[in-house]
Amino acid sequence: MGDVFIRHIELLGYEKRFIPSQHYVYMFLVKWNDLSEKLVYRRFTEIYEFHKALKEMFPIESGDINMENRIIPHLPAPKWFDGQRSTQNRQGTLSEYCYTLVNLPHKISRCLHVVNFFKVRPDDMNPVTDSQIKKPEVFLLPKDAKKNSTDITGPIVLQTYRAIADYEKSSTSEMALKAGDMVDVVEKGESGWWFCQLKNKRGWVPATYLEPMDGPDESEEQEPNYAGELYVVQKSYTAVEEDELTLKEGDTIEVIHKLLDGWWVIRKDETTGYYPSMYLQKAGEVNTSVKSELRNRSAPPRRSTIRNSKSIHKQGRRQISQETYRRNSRKYIQSRRNMRGNTQNKANGIIEDNEQEGSKPKAQPAVPPRPSKDLILNRCTETTRRKIL
Repeated sequence: MGDVFIRHIELLGYEKRFIPSQHYVYMFLVKWNDLSEKLVYRRFTEIYEFHKALKEMFPIESGDINMENRIIPHLPAPKWFDGQRSTQNRQGTLSEYCYTLVNLPHKISRCLHVVNFFKVRPDDMNPVTDSQIKKPEVFLLPKDAKKNSTDITGPIVLQTYRAIADYEKSSTSEMALKAGDMVDVVEKGESGWWFCQLKNKRGWVPATYLEPMDGPDESEEQEPNYAGELYVVQKSYTAVEEDELTLKEGDTIEVIHKLLDGWWVIRKDETTGYYPSMYLQKAGEVNTSVKSELRNRSAPPRRSTIRNSKSIHKQGRRQISQETYRRNSRKYIQSRRNMRGNTQNKANGIIEDNEQEGSKPKAQPAVPPRPSKDLILNRCTETTRRKIL
């Protein structure tokens, strides 16, 4: 701990940004012990990663050993796809979280982890914007809401899911399920393993065995992105089902659809298929011990492999066939090639035109005709007229 500490954190609202893609950031006014006030911007995913690290640093105060000793506030996990509604609804929870955080014992509230997270960064001073495309949209909290955060803060409610089939755990970190069990989801991982609690039990459960109480969960899934995101295979996998792909460690692929169950649709050259997301890492990202440890686990089961599953919903989840993925992917690749070809042809056409223009001899200016004697006598000066007389 140092001499610098935070006196107060006030949530001002949030911004909707469009660069590099549409996303939301929260605006915090951080008041420091030297009476300075700084404005910082943070994504909710950043705040949640900060929160998880804080809990690891203080296991007693986070309730990992005994829940009765917990003083670090709860913070719900980010949704798979955070839209404007969830960003707006979360403001009350964040206001209460920040208020509780700065009022914790000094060993927590004034630790370097807290201080460094809320320090001003270069991108806080100069956010990445481009007025040529679209300016950020700012949404401020009402003044009355800032004065009394309890008016906008309710209890933190975890999402409740129902088990659609029996599941036998294969390790001590997992939790067994019976069909019909109602579990609260504490954390949703991209790997397809979700951390859940059931009464006094807690553990990891495959997302494929869970369904939300209010209907199919495709509303939380992103739409397919046929432009693709570059990922690198960190662990080899041999396909078991026909619609899966076999890849080797080090292969570079494109992810075109991120699904909640941890089985992403990827593209290798022009072939598409399912692959466990826990064995992939975004190109350019640094490998971490947490990711390496996760890859030592087995991939979660596919939805199609669950036997005797019983849903309480009449409407099933929307499913996209691999043929549809392949067809749309081929269309995108072809259009991308055509676009590149047209651009190349245009460039070549400009070069050829310039070369042709450069090779042509330049036209010489025409010699004007000599004026007649009468024209000179009528229009020229006396000096000029004398020369022809």
